[in-house]
Amino acid sequence: MNTKLLFSETTKITIATNTFINVQVILQYDDTPLIEVVRFEQAGFTTQIPIYHSDGTYLAKVVGSQLYLTQDGRKAGVTLEYPDKMTVCKIDGRVAFEIRREDAAALKTAAELFAPDGYFVRATDSGLGLLNSSGDAIQIGGLTMSGSTISGFRVGIKIDSKGRVAIGSN
Repeated sequence: MNTKLLFSETTKITIATNTFINVQVILQYDDTPLIEVVRFEQAGFTTQIPIYHSDGTYLAKVVGSQLYLTQDGRKAGVTLEYPDKMTVCKIDGRVAFEIRREDAAALKTAAELFAPDGYFVRATDSGLGLLNSSGDAIQIGGLTMSGSTISGFRVGIKIDSKGRVAIGSN
């Protein structure tokens, strides 16, 4: 009898009080993933987050705790800080996002990210918000989602520039 022992790795990320298990793209704006999970052979799973300026300039990409700056990112002063069990990304001294490591396979994220067209996405424990380039809030479908678990989808939360939202889509 040939018996194999299989180990299954799962990813678990909490954002805006909602938990995403085995979800590839946690937060997507139009066709742009803003927070996604990537796999590295040596290190397992980690997050990947593009950093845009309010004018849409692509400044950097954060992969896990590594920051990869573009030339524009160097000019804008994008930095990472590493308090205990955290990675904090700042643009000109203002926090863009925080990733907290609760245990080896669990991450808790709070983000204030610009999308490529200047829309501002805020995802914190108090909720998910979308602001246009003028700073006016856009209603996201009238949805209140708190403490939910989304599992096994390609995209966890997809929002668009018209204020539509999709939860759990492939």
